[in-house]
Amino acid sequence: MALLKYIAIGAAAAYGISQLVKKRESDGKSIIDDLSEQAPEWLDTLKKYGGDVLSKTTAKAEPVVETVQSSM
Repeated sequence: MALLKYIAIGAAAAYGISQLVKKRESDGKSIIDDLSEQAPEWLDTLKKYGGDVLSKTTAKAEPVVETVQSSM
């Protein structure tokens, strides 16, 4: 029974990969092509978000650090 389960999982994975790399007739691109084109935009967005989070965290941590340093 376990062998049948692994065969089904393998077939589903193979089908999923084939759908990811299959070229569309309308523009000749695949889903992987779309993702690779959009990746630089996503990285820029994530870098901006990371910078914002870092600055907010630093701003919240500075009073705590000053309090701890002044008590020592």
